[in-house]
Amino acid sequence: MCYDISFTINIEEITEYLPGLVMDGQLEIPFDNIHIIGHDFRDHPIIYRNREDQLLHCRLMEWGCIPYYVKEEKQFLRQRASMLNARSERILGDEKSYWYKIRNRRCLIPVTGMYEHRAIKGWKNKVPYYIRLKHQPVFFIPGLYSVAELPDTSTGEMIKRWTYTLITRDANEIMSKIHNSGENKGRMPLIVPLAYAIAFLKDGLSANEYQDILRYEMHTDEMDYLPVFTIRSPKQRPDELKKTDYWEWQNLPELGVADPD
Repeated sequence: MCYDISFTINIEEITEYLPGLVMDGQLEIPFDNIHIIGHDFRDHPIIYRNREDQLLHCRLMEWGCIPYYVKEEKQFLRQRASMLNARSERILGDEKSYWYKIRNRRCLIPVTGMYEHRAIKGWKNKVPYYIRLKHQPVFFIPGLYSVAELPDTSTGEMIKRWTYTLITRDANEIMSKIHNSGENKGRMPLIVPLAYAIAFLKDGLSANEYQDILRYEMHTDEMDYLPVFTIRSPKQRPDELKKTDYWEWQNLPELGVADPD
């Protein structure tokens, strides 16, 4: 699954892709997050269609859905880690899932890239890769959002908590060779072209259109993927370059070679 993304851009540049976008509240500009870890449940600028004015809005939401029926956050914390990603197959195909219940609360997660880890037989540590699109500096991963009313831990006042999940699908050829281990190996974020991203938020999206978007597979020729320095450690790169810059791992096998059994 995907638990690491990157967003390093002036947030106003999103309007170049989505003219007329309404900003909710005060958003940090620039929004320079070179590494966002899902399990931190941090805020991220999320795009959604406001149900009152039917316009596209951008507001901060926390990664990791809190269902609208949750009344005590503390009791849900352990389960929340399982709400970072939503399998595309369950959104329309599993009527018992929470994702089916909020299938019409669609949103877009703007990113400049994402990270995934590759296991290599005989290596103690996995190798992180930075993945991005070749021809679109900012791209949009479809997601779902949820709004829960919970008490503020310091004041007891009831507040609305906006949270989101990122949609995943079966990995394409390259991503299956990178995300090659673990319980959820062979998955990748649902990456779509801009036209599909815009369509995902349109009012009156039909079931067939919804399904077509969920089944879209980004071609590997449209993607860049490069090994980078360790991303989940406070250890600094010896060359002091960014986490998103290429890092040469000594004796790194080609993709598909030395995969785990």
